[in-house]
Amino acid sequence: MENTARSRNRILAVLFLGVLMGALDIAIVAPALPAMQAEFGITDRLLAWVFSIYVLFNLVGTPLMAKLADAWGRRTIYILDVALFGIGSLLVALSPSFGIVLAGRAIQGFGSSGIFPVAAAVIGDTFPPEKRGSALGMIGAVFGLAFLIGPLLGGAILHFLSWHWLFLINIPLALVLILFSIPLLPNERPGMRYGFDWPGMITIGLSLAALTIGINQLDPKNLSPDNVLQSFGSPLVWPFLLVTIILLPLFAWIEVRADDPIVRVRLFRSRQVSISSFIAFGAGLGEATLVFIPALLVLAFHVSASAASFMLLPAVLAMAIGSPTAGKMLDLKGSRFVVLIGSSLLAAGMFVIGLLDITLLSFYVAAVLVGLGLSSLLGSPLRYIMLNEASAHDRAAAQALIRIFTATGQLTGGALIGAIAASLGGGAAGFKAAYLLVAGIALVLTLLATRLKSQQEERLTVLQHHSQRPHQTAGA
Repeated sequence: MENTARSRNRILAVLFLGVLMGALDIAIVAPALPAMQAEFGITDRLLAWVFSIYVLFNLVGTPLMAKLADAWGRRTIYILDVALFGIGSLLVALSPSFGIVLAGRAIQGFGSSGIFPVAAAVIGDTFPPEKRGSALGMIGAVFGLAFLIGPLLGGAILHFLSWHWLFLINIPLALVLILFSIPLLPNERPGMRYGFDWPGMITIGLSLAALTIGINQLDPKNLSPDNVLQSFGSPLVWPFLLVTIILLPLFAWIEVRADDPIVRVRLFRSRQVSISSFIAFGAGLGEATLVFIPALLVLAFHVSASAASFMLLPAVLAMAIGSPTAGKMLDLKGSRFVVLIGSSLLAAGMFVIGLLDITLLSFYVAAVLVGLGLSSLLGSPLRYIMLNEASAHDRAAAQALIRIFTATGQLTGGALIGAIAASLGGGAAGFKAAYLLVAGIALVLTLLATRLKSQQEERLTVLQHHSQRPHQTAGA
């Protein structure tokens, strides 16, 4: 028993480090953005793609890698993903041009896409039922941990070394993970129960890419309605948005008919699921704004990139305090209360950045508000809602919706901030305008949150699901 437990702990350590490596590269890139922009001489619009292309390839690769792990084996795909991530990291670090940077980031994102689903599957294969929850909880907590330590770790590396080392450090870590994965990880091959949803993956990938490109090309001279509408009419914008408008209904049509769809459309029959999905989109959009804050601080305070990263510490501490607090409030007040507070704080923080002159005091106030707001939206409340609303058969698919909509929000947020900042001539004024728009979106989230179920209604839903279980078991 002891040897078995020790073996499981070793497996968990390998999985934990792999997921941490992939998750860190979403957050750790923030400190590198100002330095990369200076080295390659690129606009804010192009700079946004360092973040967006990683998220895009991560999102579309996740269902594919999960399927390949079933067909080719968990260990095989885990090692392949880690190797791809290492190759992408090396490509970024040694890039002679910005185009190669983007290619490397795409390979990184695609490689990291399978690390988490394979880790979850390995836990299911190797851990007994009574141990799986805590193991999955530890792996799931990595994403929050990465966003907490990523900017600080990036700032420390930048203080002593160049931005290239933010990516070079992944190479030895990837090699170590591969060496330990070979003897430790099982290579279970349950096989594909259904064929892979290729039409769905291609359609959603193309629609998200078109949406990101279209938004990134927006060029309003200011944020007045006339200028924004005129910008949407640009030939660099509307064709891509038209492609998105055409492909999204086609994607829904494909998913309804797929044996194993990427998105289960029937879940949207629940108002709670629909509202939670849109709030997850807004939370992801708000999360993307943190990536560009170091660039804003460099412009506003004329500090180094490493110093700008350390200035994110109040937001990091606020998220560290806010996440467990939100979890406790969830039990006491229900999800609607927590989401309302979170979206309101996010809106308030964005308004402080967008409307007030940027001083140390105003920035730190805004950082705390945004950190508390995001910790309430990105943590347990939305996943709690999905658990309550979905049947036992659809719970995994419902949780996947949170990831899909959050990542789509991250994509949109990265493209939107880059577009607005570039359109208004770059500089701190451009970023302030972008954050002002995000504040308005956060207000919309607050209004949506008022339509969520009250705590009493949530408890009734849980009781109804619980009362149906014996009947379903008997019927089976």
